[in-house]
This record gives sequence, C-alpha cells and structure tokens, in this order.
Amino acid sequence: MTGRLAFVESPVQLLNVLEWAHARGRGPAPAAPAAPAPVPVPDPGTGAATDDLGIVVLSPTDPMSRGQLRRMAQLARDEGFAVHWQEARAGRGALVRTLRELGGPLRAADRVIVGDPFSRYVQLLLTLFGPRHVTVVDDGTATMEYAAQLAGGERLVRWHRKGDLGPRELALAPVTSLARRRLAPGPGRTVEIFTSLPVQAPPGTEVTENAYAWTRERFGPPPLTGGADLVGTSLVETGVVDAEHYLRVVGQLARTHGATRYFAHRRETPEKLHRVAVETGLQVVRPDLPLELIARRGPIGATIVSFPSTVVHTLPLALAGTGVKVVVCEIAPEWLKATASPRAQGFLAGVAGTASGVDRLTPRGASAVDRLEFG
Repeated sequence: MTGRLAFVESPVQLLNVLEWAHARGRGPAPAAPAAPAPVPVPDPGTGAATDDLGIVVLSPTDPMSRGQLRRMAQLARDEGFAVHWQEARAGRGALVRTLRELGGPLRAADRVIVGDPFSRYVQLLLTLFGPRHVTVVDDGTATMEYAAQLAGGERLVRWHRKGDLGPRELALAPVTSLARRRLAPGPGRTVEIFTSLPVQAPPGTEVTENAYAWTRERFGPPPLTGGADLVGTSLVETGVVDAEHYLRVVGQLARTHGATRYFAHRRETPEKLHRVAVETGLQVVRPDLPLELIARRGPIGATIVSFPSTVVHTLPLALAGTGVKVVVCEIAPEWLKATASPRAQGFLAGVAGTASGVDRLTPRGASAVDRLEFG
C-alpha cells in the first residue's frame, strides 16, 4: 500500500479529490482527531504505508473561497478523511513555515494529488520534493490547457495570461521549468489526469474520467424551480471580457430565459455583483459550496445558463437524469478586451464547443450583444 497526499487550494479541487478517491474505490482515511494533528503520511521509519489519503488545504486569502473550502473540508471529514488546514498565505513567514511543516509528508508520500498545476505554491512544493506518482484533478478548464502544454512540451502558462514574461515570471522561470518536469511523466514517475473535461492524453500519461459519481450518490436528485438560473463567471476579473458587454449580455440572457437568480463565481468582485443585481434585477446568490453540489442538492432551475467554463462540462454529469437543461452562451470576439490574451477566443470557443449534453447560444449579427440565437 502507498501513502497519498492531496494539495488543494479551491473548493472545486477538494470536491474532485473526493471524486478521485471514490472512483478508486478506496476507503477513506481514519477520522481526524479533535485536537490538531500532523498531516497523515506513510510511516517512513518502516517503509510501510497505510492506504489513506491525507488532504492538505493550502488556504487562499479571499473570504468566499475560504468559506467554501471550510464547508468542503467538513464534507471530507464527514466521509472519514483526514484534512489538514494550512494557513499557507498568512503573512510573512508563512511560506517558510509551510515548507518546513509539509516537507516530511511530501518526501514520504508515494502519490501526490494536485488540483492546479499552474499554482506557484504547488510548483514550488514539487520543485523541492518530486513524487513518484502525480495525479492532477480538475480546478477548471485549466486542465485542458495543462494537457495541451504538456503534450507540446511548452512551459506552463495560464491561458488568459499574455505570452510575454514579466519580471516576476522571469524570476520564477527556473521553478516553473523544474515543476513542469515534475508534472510530466518520466523515468520513475507516472502522471494521471483525472478529469471531466475532454482532454487528449499527453504521451506517457493516463487520463481517467471523472463522472461525478460521488456527487450523484451523496446528493439529490434536486427539486426543480421550473424557471432558469444564470451562472456567473470571472472572465471580467481576469481581464478577458469587457465589463459593459458582460453586463448587457447578462441582462439579455435573464430576460430571454426568464431567469431570477445569478450564481456568483467566487472570484467576482462585490462591485460587479452589485451592478448585476441593480441593472438586471437578478437575485445574486453566493454559493457556500461548489455549484455541482448546490445544483445537485437544489432547488435549481429547470434551465441553467452559463458562459464557457468548467460547469458546462460538469453540470450535465452531476445532473444526469434530473431533466435539467444546461445552456452555454458562447463569447463573441467583440466582447473581449483589447488586453486579453491572443489565445483567449480560441480557448473559450474550445471550452464551449467540446461540451456535450448542452444547448448552445451563439452571438450573431453586428452587435453580438442584442442578438443571441441557438446554434
């Protein structure tokens, strides 16, 4: 048996770690004691390893993510897994303290599960301690870009970032380069991608389907409201989509589909969400769990409308057999900001175009704002 250690930085990553463990059919780790305990790891002294999964939360700083992670961590504990909350970004000295506390568990772990291969924190950890087996679970559509960059031998860069290296990226280039090798298959190392997204397996990797079986077994089926719900996106916050275009399209989608609720993305700013509420009349909902669980528990609209994002791939799986229709609104080129990455349009089109089990709204006409049609 081998020791397994998962590093998560978002609620969705933790959800997909639970899905991975469920798909493996392995029992959970013993419940964590009430008092603070070390991260569960194999016994390095004897070489023997318990067949457990230790989950380390590298806590983010924004309150919404922290709140969702707290609730997801409790769900994981309810399943019997040991969860260690690490204040990895709590002021000066947090990085050194985290590396000191997690160095031993990382060296002892045979398999490391990560949710964001682009995370600087994860890259630094893997640079210092290279595991024999790596599993990457979804944290969003970035999995598609990771697989493509791995297959092409490219450096790991988030799709919405411009290609030019700034001073910070240049300083971290050695870390990123070594981390890329640690996140790629090689002599003595295997790589698995556990995903609900349509990715081609890079040479030497194993791609395993995430069908959201744990979510469907634990929650639902949901009661349906009969109306429609909209799903928010952080494309404005990441500098990809112009805010004025976005707000106009949200208003049009709400009127067209009779939507009453807007499920906010955890990275959306309070200022933008205030405008969504005032200018569209939608009730803004800040979910306390990943949307897959919120939708599965219900109540949820009979129609869910989303922009290109992971949920247009995951919600049809999580809501299979419930009768809920998922609609994806594609992004028109004129909605993009001038500063958006040149790869943005193609990447978002790929996210929408490869989603199965969804209806599509395609912007047509000169304005592409006032006219949205089913494609």
